[in-house]
Amino acid sequence: MGILNVTPDSFSGDGLLAGEGSGGQDHVARIVDVARAMAAEGADILDVGGESTRPGHEAVDESEELRRVAPVIAALHDALPDVPLSVDTTKPAVAEAALAAGADIVNDIWGVAADEALSRIAAAHDAPIILMHNRAEAVYANLVAEVIADLEAAIDRAHRAGVGWDKIIVDPGIGFGKTAEHNLALLRELDALLVLGRPILLGTSRKSTIGKVLDLPADERLEGTLATTALGIAAGVDIVRVHDVRANVRAARMADAIIRGTAPAVLSEGGSR
Repeated sequence: MGILNVTPDSFSGDGLLAGEGSGGQDHVARIVDVARAMAAEGADILDVGGESTRPGHEAVDESEELRRVAPVIAALHDALPDVPLSVDTTKPAVAEAALAAGADIVNDIWGVAADEALSRIAAAHDAPIILMHNRAEAVYANLVAEVIADLEAAIDRAHRAGVGWDKIIVDPGIGFGKTAEHNLALLRELDALLVLGRPILLGTSRKSTIGKVLDLPADERLEGTLATTALGIAAGVDIVRVHDVRANVRAARMADAIIRGTAPAVLSEGGSR
């Protein structure tokens, strides 16, 4: 899953509206070009978000987020009709408009909240939903057990709202409502989430925990991200949400070949060194 931040203030410095406020008429074409490059590098899904979720981010009202996201989704749908599009939002109206414009998936970063509005919208469109774990405060008595319990409750709510079991994806929410120590502990026990029986999405790309471990700024965290991609796949992760598509695709394919036996058939045609 390639990340397209249609914002001026992404934590990782990749906000595609940086320096342009809410963007000029040509910003959509520029974003489509970035998306084409990601697809060419092997992205299977593109995730479009119109509001930064970095710590201390400036809140974006519904109308501004709609203005950022809807035209981009429509343009991407026209330009890359075979690439599934995900909308990263917490606002029902934005999710509704994005799905109407051509998005295929709802990515709810507050998937564990009691509000079922996004799940109801996903159900009405027969669209998959990603339920991400999050908390207002990083306080846990038993981190992994509580993350699993919160996600289990979120799955139940989504199912009650009409989302099909086979259309629910879970995300442990690395970097959301968790300290760096929590993030590392959760990554260490990521395979525990398999008990949920749902596909797992992992979003660690350029996150601050990698920066703290390696003492590196956001634009130098590729190798740390690749380590989490490979280890995540070994733990059973199905989707990795990343900024640097080409490198992560290569890491994922290699990890898949080892862990899941998905090596290309050409390997059986001769010897290797």
